[in-house]
Amino acid sequence: MPSACDSLIDDIEDMVSASDPTPHERQSARKTIIPRARKRKEQLLSEELQADSVIPGTQKIWMKTWGCSHNNSDGEYMAGQLAASGYKMTENPSEADLWLLNSCTVKNPAEDHFRNSIKRAQEQQKKVVVAGCVPQAQPRMDYLKGLSIIGVQQIDRVVEVVDEAVKGHSVRLLGQKKDGGRRLGGARLDLPKIRKNPLIEIISINTGCLNACTYCKTKHARGDLASYPIDELVERARQSFQEGVCEIWLTSEDTGAYGRDIGTDLPTLLWRLVEEIPDGAMLRLGMTNPPYILEHLEEMAKILNHPRVYAFLHVPVQSASDSVLMDMKREYCIDDFRRVVDFLKERVPGITIATDIICGFPGETDEDFQETVELVRLYRFPSLFINQFYPRPGTPAAKMEQVPAHVKKQRTKELSQLFHSYNPYDHKIGERQHVLVTEESFDAQYYVAHNKFYEQVLVPKRPEFKGKMIEVDIYEAGKHFLKGRPVDDSKPFTPSIATPLQKGEVSGLTQHTHRLAHTLSLSCTNT
Repeated sequence: MPSACDSLIDDIEDMVSASDPTPHERQSARKTIIPRARKRKEQLLSEELQADSVIPGTQKIWMKTWGCSHNNSDGEYMAGQLAASGYKMTENPSEADLWLLNSCTVKNPAEDHFRNSIKRAQEQQKKVVVAGCVPQAQPRMDYLKGLSIIGVQQIDRVVEVVDEAVKGHSVRLLGQKKDGGRRLGGARLDLPKIRKNPLIEIISINTGCLNACTYCKTKHARGDLASYPIDELVERARQSFQEGVCEIWLTSEDTGAYGRDIGTDLPTLLWRLVEEIPDGAMLRLGMTNPPYILEHLEEMAKILNHPRVYAFLHVPVQSASDSVLMDMKREYCIDDFRRVVDFLKERVPGITIATDIICGFPGETDEDFQETVELVRLYRFPSLFINQFYPRPGTPAAKMEQVPAHVKKQRTKELSQLFHSYNPYDHKIGERQHVLVTEESFDAQYYVAHNKFYEQVLVPKRPEFKGKMIEVDIYEAGKHFLKGRPVDDSKPFTPSIATPLQKGEVSGLTQHTHRLAHTLSLSCTNT
């Protein structure tokens, strides 16, 4: 068998060579075998333990995921399959035998963290398997040499790849999933998974996009648009609710483009999903670019007003300058973005519009930047993701004339100061709201809930509130949160139609394997 570092095996099946003995030859060879004398029990035990350390499926795995909800969903699926096959998922990297690193290629810092983690693993003599958008887009990078890679559409084969990595072989699965020549959205949706939060199901509705933004590296990894069929997505949502989930996040590189490759659209999917949501449970929409939401504004307003759908939409603008948008190849002008925001604000009272801005894109002038500043000043976005431009290798924007680093830094600082100059939630003090409690705050002092507009509401940390819809009076507002006091005579409402899985428990298994996986992974969690 060739060594991991000496050869690149494109697929697991490639590991059987023509020189390997056939089953018939193996059977014939057995006739010449002379059984050895039985060994002493202690010696045998020692050898069994030694052999155990290289038998795939017995090792501990630490997993780290960077990036978007789509990446997190992929990570949950990979952890679930590994746990279901017997591997132990651990939160402690030092005790793990193998590190599974699930990368993000959007920004330089994310890739730097990924590369540094690989280096740390190698220094600690850990086995390493890499996944996500970085190795998919650039599998021949020097620092990935000799490492096993799981492509973004190959996450259903994570067990095979990890099995081989444990044995010291290098395997790279980077192909696209197709059916009759048509590209599929990715791996099956009914695979086992370990939800990071047992109350929240992240569903990827499509992969890839229809754009060709000049700064984007993700397109190199995720490719063109490929959508999952509506029936499969509805079935996944139904299964999630049967496992005690009370909140669903839809994710993809562009949810607005959903269905264009399979003859349907986002509103059609959403109306089907809404039928499956139990009372008190909620649906959160993912990011959508302006071009593809424009033609669905009427229907989207109706859906966002639905009581079981958060009145929240993430619509990245990136710049308010048409000149910069053209250089970015964003395929809309600033008036299109304004039309989306103005229409939804009018038809969905109180809606939260989140957006992204890139500061210092190549060619951005002071005048271009000031247009962006004015847009933020006008709309006072409550949720604003400000990014300093980083040229990503292999993208057209990396070859354009760059804005000086100190200018990019200054513009990022100026926009951040503007964002922090206003308090979007002060007017909500005194309101009575229904909120869904789904997680714990970072400082572990509160539970985190969200109201109809997906605004973060901190509530007292009482066990009976977790996974429930409760009524609160808002008594305090910060820049990124509200604080709610539970209404005395109001009882928590349980939206779940089943008891939620335990943290670290594997979802999506049959009753028999579910019990087995539960035993294996009850004390383990996905990170």
